[in-house]
Formats: sequence, C-alpha cells, structure tokens
Amino acid sequence: MPLKQDDQGRQVVPIVVDNNEEPINSDRVFPVTNAASGEVVHYYAGADVATCDRACEAAWKAFQDWRKSPVARRRDLLLRVAQLYEERLDDLVQAQMKETSCQESWAKFNVLASTNYIKEFAACVSSVKGVIPPTDKPDTMTFVFREPIGPFLIIPPWNAAVVLSTRAISAAIVSGCTAVLKASELSPLTHSIIADIFREAGCPPGVLNTVQASREDAAAVTESMVANDHIRKIEFIGSAAVGRIIGATAAKHLKPTLLELGGKCPAIVLDDANLEQAASLCAKGALAHHGQICFSTERIIVQRSIADKFNDLLIEQFKSTPGGMAVSKSIAQNAIDILKDAKDKGAKFLYGDGGDDGKCSIHPTIVLVDPKTSPEHLRIVDEETFGPSVSVYIVEDDKQAIQLANRSAYGLNAAIHTQNLERAIKMGRELEYGQVHTNCSTVYISRKFLSHCTE
Repeated sequence: MPLKQDDQGRQVVPIVVDNNEEPINSDRVFPVTNAASGEVVHYYAGADVATCDRACEAAWKAFQDWRKSPVARRRDLLLRVAQLYEERLDDLVQAQMKETSCQESWAKFNVLASTNYIKEFAACVSSVKGVIPPTDKPDTMTFVFREPIGPFLIIPPWNAAVVLSTRAISAAIVSGCTAVLKASELSPLTHSIIADIFREAGCPPGVLNTVQASREDAAAVTESMVANDHIRKIEFIGSAAVGRIIGATAAKHLKPTLLELGGKCPAIVLDDANLEQAASLCAKGALAHHGQICFSTERIIVQRSIADKFNDLLIEQFKSTPGGMAVSKSIAQNAIDILKDAKDKGAKFLYGDGGDDGKCSIHPTIVLVDPKTSPEHLRIVDEETFGPSVSVYIVEDDKQAIQLANRSAYGLNAAIHTQNLERAIKMGRELEYGQVHTNCSTVYISRKFLSHCTE
C-alpha cells in the first residue's frame, strides 16, 4: 500500500516523481476525512509549484524515450496493469470506500470497468495508423504520421476515482505519451494505488508522476502546470466552473484540452413508455452513488397524460432505493442549499424534504417544477445538485419535451423512454446532448450493475 510514515507518525500519501517518493514536508501534510464516520483515515503530502515543475520535467525527459517505445511494449505494459487491477481489486475497493464513503458495489464497478478499458486500449494500440493522402503537386508524395503529442496533465475527479483516472492514464501512456497525474485531494490514496500498479507493471521512471495539492494551493499549482512548457495537453474531468478556468488558462498558453464537465441530464418519459421500467431506471439514475455522478438523472420530463401514474411509481421506487452517502459535508451542503432554495420559493416536494441525517446522507427527494420556471428564479432548474434528488417537469407533447430538455447550459447525457424506436431516434437527433440513451438510465451502466449500485 503506497502510504509512508512521516516524522510525526502519520500515514501519508507521498508525491511520486520519476518513480521516486518525494521527501515529506510535515508542514505540508493534510488530512483525508471519511464523511460517514467523520474520522481522519490518513493524510497526503501537498505539492507546491516547485515540486510540480519537477514532475513536469520528469514527464518531459521520459517522453523522449517513451514516444519511441515499440507498440508491443506499451501493449504488454497495459495488459500487466489489467492483471494487477484484478489481483489488487480489494486494495482499490477499500481505498475508495475509505476515502469517498461510497458503497462497495460502486467501488467494485469502478475497478471492473477500468480493467475493461485497459484491455480495450491495449487491443487498439496497433490500429493507430497514418495515411498517404493524394496531392495536387506533381512527382510528390505526402505522408501523414500520427505522433504522440507529449506529456499530459491529467486531473481526474474523486467520484469515479478509479475508472476516470485509469481511462485517461491508459490512453495517454499506450499512445506513447507520458503523464503528470494531479490526484484529487479527496481520494489521493486511490489515485496513488493506481500509479503504484503502473510502476509495479513496469512503467519506466517519469512516464507517470503523481502529485496532489491542498484546496488552498490547488489553483496555483494547477495553473503552473497548465502553463509549464513541458505539458502539451490537459485532460480535466470535473465541474463546469473549474473547467471554464482550466480551459481559459490553457487557451492563454495555446494548449489543447479534453474536458468532461458536469451535467443536468434529462430523462424524457413519453406517453407510450413502459412506466414501471422508466420509473425504476430514473430512480436508480438519480440515486446511484448519492447522485454524485456527472451522468446522474437530474431532471425528469414526463408527458401530462401519464404524469400522475408515473409520479406514483417514481415515488415508490424512491422509497425502496437507498440514497447512499456524500463524499464531504461541503458537497452535501451544496445539494441541500439548492433544495432549500426550491422549498423557500414554493416548489412542491413530491417526496422527501431535502434534509439530511446529520452524517452527510441526504434524504432522497423529488421536486415538482413548473416547466416555465427560469434558472434565475430557481437554482434547481439548471444547477447541478450532485445529490440524491431529481426535479420533475410535466409537458404536453414531444416538442415541448425537446425544448425543455435543450434549455440547459449542459449537454452531457439524456435518456428517452418509449416503445417506439422511430420516435426515439427522431427525438434523439433533436436533443443537444453528447449521448442519448433509449429505455436506459442516463447513467450508462448495465441495468444489473446499476441495481447493485443502489442497493
């Protein structure tokens, strides 16, 4: 387990640069608290700008060799990593549960999904090819090569701590790039174990470096790494607010970014839907992992002719589906504040009260919202709650459902519940979302596993 004892006897997640643990400065050690128990479970070493510069330098030096490494070497590295994920399943599961208070089923899903991602990346690496396009210039031949871009700065979130970081790291490394992983301060041990597995699998020094920073230092160290000449691309997964800042900073330095931000994902329930199935999937999509998923079902748009029956079924599903636990008091409080805003302004609560049990577990809540309500009047209309709640809107027809669904600053995922595939396809093409699921949850997990994640 990648924990190191400091001179005060604390178990600390270290910073690792060039496959070496950095000395721990006891003045820059910060606690990780389990929200469920309120106890400090371990600590982490916080990086400063100088340390981050060394990590970027190590990634750049390693890139000069790693970019030339044979495809077979990179593929075999990932296959060894996948094997170690399976062997160290319990380490990864326990770390997630300890740090983020998630359910065991959610933690296990993260590891199993990550293993599949790794194997898929390993299988695809040899298919990365260039082209020989035609040219108008006589006696000339043009070659287009696909080359690794350089060191990545990877900033993953805590809510799916294994799968989202693994996906980013694996894609970068198997492509011949190197990486600096800025671990989340809420799940530093989980992210450190991932890096430890890559090193155990044979990842050369400097190919994967890990740093983490306190919330107070996060802005300064992130900006320094985005600006660092050695970093050539940034991948960030998190809130839209932080994504805007990172995107603007990267643009200032003319660096490409890959951003996966928040969502206000709508599930549209049409008048010909299987209502029992739709209610079950909507409830699970809203409540899985305490609603702390960017793909969570935040809005349900239901047609008036079946609204009463659907709402009754949805309430029954909410009654029988546990809400889980928030990762921290601040995350829980933000969700409570949004629900309180709705209550104070007269929104009708179909189920729940938007309160909590005093231990970072919010009561599952359904709020009925008038489709004409503006985001300026009611926060819940277009602000991500990241909690176990959902707002319900009643509309007249398909056209109004599409207009309401598209009336959002977000565009991540959506779902349509109907027994008419032609209708679903037509409507799906008008929805301004990256993914549109039919008769599925907005959270793209198999129904069987989604059920496990809400038990």
